[in-house]
Order: sequence, then structure tokens, then C-alpha cells
Amino acid sequence: MSAVLSTAPAASVDAVAHFSARLTFETDVSDVHADLRAAVEGLVVVDSRNEEAWNQGHIPGAVHLPTDQIAGRAPGLIRPDAMVVTYCWGSGCNGATRAALAFARLGYRVKEMIGGYEYWVREGFTVRTATGLLTQPADPLTTPVTAASCGC
Repeated sequence: MSAVLSTAPAASVDAVAHFSARLTFETDVSDVHADLRAAVEGLVVVDSRNEEAWNQGHIPGAVHLPTDQIAGRAPGLIRPDAMVVTYCWGSGCNGATRAALAFARLGYRVKEMIGGYEYWVREGFTVRTATGLLTQPADPLTTPVTAASCGC
């Protein structure tokens, strides 16, 4: 008996709808990194963690806006036509999901960055800390260490 097939796979038409929908709600650290490097107009990356986490390290250029402050502060900080990308610690945390929901409730176009800060660091991208910029070696379990991207 197959563990994979113990639940039948979806029909291809349903799979297309599901995976297309996921891509409208999520993005990954490599795509965010590429868009930040390209200075894509209107992109705003939001770190939804607390002050201590922000000071420990964050994506350069990100806006610090803890989730519980989004409803009150976002309209004064972020243009209504912005494309917002939220992030929190990582895949074990749903803080970015809650932050994305808060932005959606305000009418913003928003995506959640899957992998969060953890995968940003693990892929070897630069972070800003209280002492300046820091780049750690890429983790070979998350990205090719000798190539610009995995090509996926």
C-alpha cells in the first residue's frame, strides 16, 4: 500500500486551481531578494516581529511594523497602492500570516514570504543588525552554495 496514495491525488484541474491560488498568496525569499535588488517600484517588505527580534537582525530596507500595530500605523506609513510582503521568524511561525491578514483587512495587496527571516539568513542574504550589515554563508540544505539560485 502506498503512503502517498492513501489519499487520492486531486484532479489536475483542481491541482491547477490550488497551486495557482497559493502563488497569489505566497512568495519566497529568493523572489523577494531579487525584487529588492531590482528596486521594484511599490514593493514594501514588512517585518512583523517585535523590537527585540528586529534589533537582532532584519532584511535591509524592510519596514518594522509589528502585527498588533498594523491596523493603527500602516495607513500612515505605507501607500495604499503598495505591494506588501510580510515576514516573521520562519516556517514554524504564523506571524507573517497574521500580519498579511491585517494588511488584507485594510485593503492592501499582500503576500506572505514563506520561510521568513530564517530562510533569508539560511540562503546567505544580507541582514541588518544593530551593529551593521551581516552576511552569513549559505546553508547547503536550503540553496546551492555555488550558484545564484536553484533555478526553480
